[in-house]
Amino acid sequence: YRAPRTSFSINGRGQASFSSCSPKVCIVGSGPAGFYTAHHVIKVVSAVDIYERLPVPFGLVRFGVAPDHPEVKNVINTFTQTAKHSRCNFYGNINVGKDVSVEELQQAYHAVVLSYGAEDNRKMGIPGEDLAGVYSAKDFVGWYNGLPSCQKLNPDLSCDTAVILGQGNVALDVARILLSPINILKKTDITQPALEALEKSQVRRVLIVGRRGPIQIACTIKELREMAKLPGTRPEMLAADFDGITEALKNVPRPRKRLTELLLKTALEVPNEEEQERRSKASRVWAFQFFRSPVEVLASPDKTRTAGIRLAVNRLEGSGERAQAVLTGELEDVPCGLIISSIGYKSTLIDPSVPFDSHKAIVPNINGRVQQVAGLYCSGWLKTGPTGVIATTMNNSFDTAKSLLDDMASGTVDLSASKAGFHSITGLLEKRGVKPVLFSDWEKIDSVETSKGEAIGKPREKILTVQEMLQVVHK
Repeated sequence: YRAPRTSFSINGRGQASFSSCSPKVCIVGSGPAGFYTAHHVIKVVSAVDIYERLPVPFGLVRFGVAPDHPEVKNVINTFTQTAKHSRCNFYGNINVGKDVSVEELQQAYHAVVLSYGAEDNRKMGIPGEDLAGVYSAKDFVGWYNGLPSCQKLNPDLSCDTAVILGQGNVALDVARILLSPINILKKTDITQPALEALEKSQVRRVLIVGRRGPIQIACTIKELREMAKLPGTRPEMLAADFDGITEALKNVPRPRKRLTELLLKTALEVPNEEEQERRSKASRVWAFQFFRSPVEVLASPDKTRTAGIRLAVNRLEGSGERAQAVLTGELEDVPCGLIISSIGYKSTLIDPSVPFDSHKAIVPNINGRVQQVAGLYCSGWLKTGPTGVIATTMNNSFDTAKSLLDDMASGTVDLSASKAGFHSITGLLEKRGVKPVLFSDWEKIDSVETSKGEAIGKPREKILTVQEMLQVVHK
């Protein structure tokens, strides 16, 4: 991606005067949205400061991307280059909204970009979802990826059947981790406690449930292909779920058509001899279940934990992407001891001064410009809602950065007053007993993690608590 050029002409004096006013920009959140915004803005402004609540950077690249997808984490190299740019600073261990307010940041910087993502999860809104044995995918993923706030999750994997609600890439990540042979996971950066729990896991069957049909499945072809080839597993789907699909495919766009064809092949086609032999040896089973919506989590006789899930059977009205799931009135009970809800992440409000649409769970914006607040911007999932892959976030963040630079060029963002930037924030943090973690401090943590990992044949062994991260920093 080549960043579009933005021409600057302030008071008719051109770009030279733009750099001479030393614009300072603050970005809240150090995930892909924060770093891609910084990458674009740093080419023009005099300082970009990235604030992060945790002592470690990279957000969902570190805590969301599946351990068996190391190639997706390669963007960390690009983000590291940005963080080491002479005009960029990383300040970790600062909880914006608590340690320092957005208004205080606005006083210290010419512009503030909120890029702190979606750290909450959507509720199913059904009876029994608070029973033991029911987890959000966000928390489950955070548990095996080392997110400090999820380390006490300790999921019970002693059941035979797990049900995952939702059929997006995160749902498939969770299914893959539950079913992967342990010798594959041992070579990844999955956390040691998760590895030990998965080694003892009794889960042999994973059902991935969606309210609509095979043509509306939300995952991408890469993830489906990985699932189909996962060692030690075989697919087991209902042929009836695919009735009429071949005919309906004639009117479907090509990417969606390729995905559905692979799904049809995996579910229904008689496999070749080699694949038949592979499947016959498989000890674990996975399946997509279509046209089903969760109605209730069923409790064990003593009412303490989950024993199953009640699903409503749907039919579709309409076709293609716009098809709607409509209840038929039929119900099905599926016995299971583990339920993982993967129906989406959700952004939250971190500061009452920021406008927030609680229904859409986003900061209301036009092209990343926060409505009714000059100099305040948003990028990433906070801007759009939790959709798309890292490349989607990259483009969305570049668009926000362009809006910000255009506003500086047009005078919408006032650059006439000089701003102190982090210099004025550091005094506030000292008074409040907050010690920022710098990028060089993160490099100490990184070094400890990678050397611990190397000793046991892993890319890294993540440090799992903020306290321990800070101990490494302040040694």
